[in-house]
Amino acid sequence: MGYVTRIVIIGGGPGGYEAALVAAQLGAEVTVVDCDGLGGASVLTDCVPSKTLIATAEVMTTFDSSYEELGIIVADDTPPAEQAARVVGVDLGKVNRRVKRLALAQSHDITASVTRAGARVMRGRGRLEGMQSLDGSRKVVVGAADGSEETLVADAVLIATGAHPREVPDAQPDGERILNWTQVYDLTELPEELIVVGSGVTGAEFAGAYQALGSKVTLVSSRDRVLPGEDPDAAAVLEDVFRRRGMNVMARSRAAAAKRVGDRVEVTLADGRVITGSHCLMAVGAIPNSEGLGLEEAGVKVRDSGHIWTDKVSRTTAPGVYAAGDVTGVFALASVAAMQGRIAMYHFLGDAVAPLNLKTVSSNVFTDPEIATVGFTQADVDAGRIDARVVKLPLLRNPRAKMQGIRDGFVKLFARPGTGIVVGGVVVAPRASELIHPISIAVDNNLTVEQIANAFTVYPSLSGSIAEVARQLHTRKTAGEV
Repeated sequence: MGYVTRIVIIGGGPGGYEAALVAAQLGAEVTVVDCDGLGGASVLTDCVPSKTLIATAEVMTTFDSSYEELGIIVADDTPPAEQAARVVGVDLGKVNRRVKRLALAQSHDITASVTRAGARVMRGRGRLEGMQSLDGSRKVVVGAADGSEETLVADAVLIATGAHPREVPDAQPDGERILNWTQVYDLTELPEELIVVGSGVTGAEFAGAYQALGSKVTLVSSRDRVLPGEDPDAAAVLEDVFRRRGMNVMARSRAAAAKRVGDRVEVTLADGRVITGSHCLMAVGAIPNSEGLGLEEAGVKVRDSGHIWTDKVSRTTAPGVYAAGDVTGVFALASVAAMQGRIAMYHFLGDAVAPLNLKTVSSNVFTDPEIATVGFTQADVDAGRIDARVVKLPLLRNPRAKMQGIRDGFVKLFARPGTGIVVGGVVVAPRASELIHPISIAVDNNLTVEQIANAFTVYPSLSGSIAEVARQLHTRKTAGEV
């Protein structure tokens, strides 16, 4: 019987469990060490729960903003004289119970898939033990909750331990009134006045969701606008929507502290101003889970930020040690973590592998409207990092958008001059996460605007705007051009 390669994966999030599935498929002996449940933060406290909550908010927003314009009459037991005062609300306790139930179900499904593939799942915390042995193997010590330890020997180790919410020293979450994003699902009643500190993706998503659910929301942003890392045109659309719906968006306002005062929360800004609300959500970034893993002793380089350095095939600086996901700081996306994990296993086990290419990664902000992006950005064009032509088409001109009462959003494409190759795109629309896919295919396969424009689209459809933008980017070649 031949030798079987031993793989130990520390962390069961998307980077870890996807790597486990690949390694098991390729015939390795796989052990996944995890302390919370497979799926990691992505499934248990981040992507799956937040997007489930947002799905409920989306229904509320659609109903609230469109039903009258579309001619929908709400029939219920409310007396006719009181119809104007009719209020639609949510049972947040019921919503959050559903959120937790779906997250646990997804985690159980992932565990079943991994074990069915032949991998072993161990509950505990893993750490590297010393340098590589003379035979090239690595030792991983697994500590269980009862204090017992077990040492595993591995030919390769993948670290996929994720990240946890960053905390402000003078704004410590208490899980009741001052919350981080992992604690909001314990709320049983809708916050009457919610202060969201942080206007990045997490802050914007939760601010929009709770606004739609019925909370009075104040969004505190230390930058000039919401979503400072996203396309500026897209961020401007979203901020306009937020303000129009009644959100108090406080730009250039850095939060210095937050404290409970009875059943209220006081948030003190850096300039001395104080704002109050019933609850405060701190969404001020994440810290990689890289401590206590024995990294330095094992020869793994860690950046000043705490993130593990990796190359484009997920290798760390230590032979036989790979890393994937948020702990690497490459891109805080479940899809990227999963790809990093798969690439690591393909590389170590000798299968065909392509290095990670971040310019083909599509991402989405699950606000209303959604913001989806792929490839090169407006910032890349403005900074001269790439020469590209840009066309933006508002959805107001799209017939399907008019039918559905969609007022906000656009499609934007970036294409190389001369060749017309599509190098990036932005979609701001309901379900932009679905509409970005044809643009992602174009970017990944170096398709031209002519190829996009010549593909049939359904009429009427929102995707028709993608073809229309491509047609606007079409240029006739002049004499002498190739």
